[in-house]
Amino acid sequence: MFCFQCEQTAQGTGCTVQGVCGKTHETAIMQDLLILSTKGLAQVARVAREHGVEDVEVNRFTLEALFTTITNVNFDVDRIDALVGHAISLRDRLAGALKARSVSLAGLPASATFTLHQDKDGRLVQALDASFKKREDDENPINVGLEELILYGLKGVAAYADHAMIVGQEDPAVYASMHEILAFLETKPTTEQLVGQALAVGELNLKVMGLLDAGNTGSFGHPTPTKVNVNPVKGKCILVSGHDLRDLEALLRQTAGKGIHIYTHGEMLPAHGYPKLKAYPHLVGNYGSAWQNQKKEFDAFPGAILMTTNCIQKPADSYRDRIFTTGLVAFPGVVHVPDREDFGPVIEKALALPGFTADEPAHEILVGFGHDAVMKVAGPVIDAVKAGKIRHFFLVGGCDGAKPGRNYYTDFTQQAPKDTVILTLACGKYRFNKLDFGDIGGIPRLLDIGQCNDAYSAIQIAVALANAFGTDVNGLPLSLVLSWYEQKAVCILLTLLHLGIRNMRLGPTLPAFLKPEVVAFLQEKFNIMPITTPEADLKAILG
Repeated sequence: MFCFQCEQTAQGTGCTVQGVCGKTHETAIMQDLLILSTKGLAQVARVAREHGVEDVEVNRFTLEALFTTITNVNFDVDRIDALVGHAISLRDRLAGALKARSVSLAGLPASATFTLHQDKDGRLVQALDASFKKREDDENPINVGLEELILYGLKGVAAYADHAMIVGQEDPAVYASMHEILAFLETKPTTEQLVGQALAVGELNLKVMGLLDAGNTGSFGHPTPTKVNVNPVKGKCILVSGHDLRDLEALLRQTAGKGIHIYTHGEMLPAHGYPKLKAYPHLVGNYGSAWQNQKKEFDAFPGAILMTTNCIQKPADSYRDRIFTTGLVAFPGVVHVPDREDFGPVIEKALALPGFTADEPAHEILVGFGHDAVMKVAGPVIDAVKAGKIRHFFLVGGCDGAKPGRNYYTDFTQQAPKDTVILTLACGKYRFNKLDFGDIGGIPRLLDIGQCNDAYSAIQIAVALANAFGTDVNGLPLSLVLSWYEQKAVCILLTLLHLGIRNMRLGPTLPAFLKPEVVAFLQEKFNIMPITTPEADLKAILG
């Protein structure tokens, strides 16, 4: 195997025996075969679209296939193997429909025509031909690295598009663009073409995040500033982790009146700000912190646990019998609940477990500062900037992780001067979101915007402020200090680059798939730079 799609890859260069995430060699290379099969499916879908044929199942499967290969989603090689078979089945079905119309598929790459081996061992051998190392040996390494950047960004787009689809938001143009980009990756493009396509992925992601924002706010209302208790209360309980608000809503509906408290975990924390979700009185708080701490936190949680999207780690034996997956998440030996309308097994397990035996003293934090909420107080914020009460804004957000160096973000926010405001989003905020930063004239110094996909909200806030001050985003007293871990962060970075945003700081390390030449290009064009120390970076930003 070879995998370097996440920030914690072995030695900062690539996992070659087993993933740091726990992914096995078999799982890794089967994911490579799934990507190759999906590229072939995209080739055929692209031709079909040119001839007026749009296949909804193919479109949605494309999202699921790409999302499945994101870090910490699916560790089950047999389920991935089944997805490979389904990709080929869809590809051949669509190709057959085109041939019946006398549409020629001649000239398409091998991914669109290869025959899948009949047994699993044979398919694993086929998977090796789809690996990064095989392509790097055959092509320009810089270009292969850029291809990976585009692919990883597209995986992130697929995740957000899948979330959006679940809340009723789809756009045929998004599927068309995804198929075009997957097909493009097999054309042996130039370095310049690859750079342009990477920015196009960022543009596509902005559109998809807009769909997801519309779906979430249309389904659950616009987030409003809300206090959330981060300490347990007495009673039976279920912990919900991941990103999928529709799963949380379904569980809340099914547990109403059953005497079970629901807690959010990780990226599910922002759910408390949505009016329709916080209307459920048994959504009592948030438990724990970011994904990488789940083994300790899940071990201590005395109830059932539901994983809704990416973020699962190999479960410890102490809680393996009370953790469940749904949607695209899978881990061998963990019970999977395929239907969100029937979380019966999760509920039964929660009722059989002791739950928390006593209340802990309440500790509340604020969430719910989406673009709608912030824009409603934009006047006082703008007045505070003009009066010199707010000197600077910092967007400190992104993924959290276990690799050393992430204390930087805690130290940075704590050292930020008292006349600055900190915007934050995604699970990176767990490094500092329980600290008290106070306020500036009633405006909280820490504004929690939401999940990683709520980068869309951050962009809308920045654009609105720029318009108010008659400048562009780069002209604002705003600095972006970002952390990354997996592919959703990659597509958000590409979106920010598409928007021409400069002077971003990225850490704790730069991605291994970005070759030095690509890093140099990004530094020259966008002045993107690695984080150093909080003291040095604050001095450089504020002077």
